[in-house]
Amino acid sequence: MSDIKMIDELVLLKNTFSTTIEKLIRDLQRNKKIMERSDKQQKKEYDELQQRLEEVEALKKEIEETQKEVVFTMGSIAERRSKETGNHVKRVAEYTYLLAKYLNLSQKECEMLKQASPMHDIGKVAIPDAILNKPGRFNEKEREVMKTHAQLGLEMLQSSNRPLLKMAAIVAYEHHEKWDGTGYPNRLAGEQIHIYGRITALADVFDALGSSRVYKEAWDDERIFTMFKEERGKHFDPQLVDIFFDHLDEFLAIRDKFKDSV
Repeated sequence: MSDIKMIDELVLLKNTFSTTIEKLIRDLQRNKKIMERSDKQQKKEYDELQQRLEEVEALKKEIEETQKEVVFTMGSIAERRSKETGNHVKRVAEYTYLLAKYLNLSQKECEMLKQASPMHDIGKVAIPDAILNKPGRFNEKEREVMKTHAQLGLEMLQSSNRPLLKMAAIVAYEHHEKWDGTGYPNRLAGEQIHIYGRITALADVFDALGSSRVYKEAWDDERIFTMFKEERGKHFDPQLVDIFFDHLDEFLAIRDKFKDSV
């Protein structure tokens, strides 16, 4: 091949290569612009999605807080009808949380039980005032009417699919069952009683015994503690009684913090 021909071919190859490179550069630049526009659009869509998610999360939180407030208010109404203070349900809520925590229930369950336990006596709203606020002991017929508040509480709450209200239904129905099977409404025994009912039973009795009612004076601590030791394995789950005494200072601190105003 002559030198001239070789030079011509090299020039042609150079020109072809340059053209190809320039086309490739243009293609890359065009793709870059497309990607930049796409990135901007995607970022805009992402930011809008994040904003919507934040709005949904805020709404969910508001609904949950409203639900908690409604549950607590309903529980307080039941207590006020029976001449008990709103602080009773506050103390019971705190006691149930403490018992659940030291029983090693999940944090979610502890929180939910704290929120559900104020509904334990919601069935009392359907009990006649003459019985609910009788200043003395019930006769047998009155006692049977009073016991129906557990079933009434279940009926008020059981139709809800909300986890919090389903838990409240269990608490309302089973917090008068006793470990030895002598409680009501179903004479359940031991672990047949749901742990939520067992926890609320101890919390409710501790607070009720230490508080004045229309039918009794408040018990002193020594009498309450003696009763709890005697009722370990009878009225109360033995493990819960042990937790109560192991952390007694914390229970008494809650009682002092939310004590009734004179």
